[in-house]
Amino acid sequence: MSVRQGQVAVITGAASGIGRGMAEHAAKLGLRLVLADRDQAGLDDLAGELRASGCEVLARVTDVASEADLAALRDAALAQFGGVDLLFNNAGVMQTGASWELSAAQWQRMLDINLVGVINGLRVFMPTLLAQGRPAHVINTASLAGLLTSPFLAAYTVTKQALVALSEVLHHEMVALGSPVGVSVLCPGPVASRIMASDQGGEGAGAALGAVLEQSIRQGMPADELAQIVFQAIDEKRFWILPHPDFKPALQARTQSILDETNPVFLMADV
Repeated sequence: MSVRQGQVAVITGAASGIGRGMAEHAAKLGLRLVLADRDQAGLDDLAGELRASGCEVLARVTDVASEADLAALRDAALAQFGGVDLLFNNAGVMQTGASWELSAAQWQRMLDINLVGVINGLRVFMPTLLAQGRPAHVINTASLAGLLTSPFLAAYTVTKQALVALSEVLHHEMVALGSPVGVSVLCPGPVASRIMASDQGGEGAGAALGAVLEQSIRQGMPADELAQIVFQAIDEKRFWILPHPDFKPALQARTQSILDETNPVFLMADV
């Protein structure tokens, strides 16, 4: 679809990082915004900033793990704006630690936000997007962890690889239905954000990896630069959004290893 002034974008995880970058860029394009996050203070700060710039904003504290919360967000969006054109399923958290050492609560939290949150978003918003009968677009924020693997990132990797598969299936379903709703999956490397604030990993190697990731993320791609790449991909109707091309050789090597049936090899450069 072509992004144009006056369209309505729903963004989860909007209060910081990638979500905030998407919101700020969308506002510059003249879109009307529906912003969701669990962080009340961050959400209020962003909404105030964007309203001051002249953007129409609906902001609601939302837990994406709750289908009822997302249904309330949808209803509020339809009541205020009459429709939805862009759905950014962006909310996410990251935790490090050995796969067998992460607690059941840590596993469940990652599943609830990173995967179930997107499933809820699709279950709630897809009927609306399809019923509108006009071009719309769904953007699911995954990660390079959706394409590559790393030790001590089990829960994050599991959820992001499932999200890539879910997105690809959704794309096939839209094509099969002849629907004007497009789908993209965003698989970025390090992007400046506070995602590591969610890390509740333990000590040892998992903690060491967490420290490396935190430094990498602090020095990552600015969120506004990523947003420009994403909106260009939407205009070009591209499914795969891979903003860090330096990682493609690692992905190619992993794919070749699968085809050759050789044992996986991890390189720190893959993180």
